Amino acid sequence: MLTKTKHRLARRLGSMASRLSPVSTDQGYELYQYRRADGAFDYDRYREVQVAANKKKINNVWVREENIAFLAEYVKSTLGGASFGLCHGTRRGKEQEWFRKHLGCEVLGTEISDTATEFPHTIQWDFHEVKPEWVDSTDFIYSNSFDHSYDPRTCLNAWMSCVRPGGVCLIEHTSGHEEANEMDPFGAEVTRMPYLVLSWGEGRYCVTEILNAPSKPEGRGYIQYLVVKRLG
Repeated sequence: MLTKTKHRLARRLGSMASRLSPVSTDQGYELYQYRRADGAFDYDRYREVQVAANKKKINNVWVREENIAFLAEYVKSTLGGASFGLCHGTRRGKEQEWFRKHLGCEVLGTEISDTATEFPHTIQWDFHEVKPEWVDSTDFIYSNSFDHSYDPRTCLNAWMSCVRPGGVCLIEHTSGHEEANEMDPFGAEVTRMPYLVLSWGEGRYCVTEILNAPSKPEGRGYIQYLVVKRLG
């Protein structure tokens, strides 16, 4: 009898902890919930956390030039080159610097922090939003910061609205992108991502390839790139 009571209590506590957790798993992926006391979305808190994290890591460069050169060659071979690209969530702006170097075209980076003004070809911008001049006119988008999205479906739809028909969005996914927390609110296993992208795209775009990065830090499980192609 005592054992059954303990089991029932454990189940109740587990259920309660799940309800109280700021991380939702209802959609088949992890998503950290930024909520005010009244349950409403707390955008100010999201922005505060992202800016603080950016400034704390401002001297760190995660991206590697070898990998950007690899992706630039992919863009050349599949799209025949590019005239305009976007890199979202770039911190120090190395992504757009190296894409510009290897593609010889205009590439802009976005960064939510006010530190954006310190780096060339970077604008301060929340990547969930879209500039009208980007719509249907971007050959490619690259980001290793998709895990920083508070609403991945809305975010990817915004990005893909900018990609021209036949263009691609290159999303970096690593073994560190599988769990969610306050700083990295979106988490999903790479094997789950093609299904999520397909369901969010509703026929407008889908994952066509998953590329392996040629270079990665020692100890990093994997670095892969989801090639999301805009259809039609």
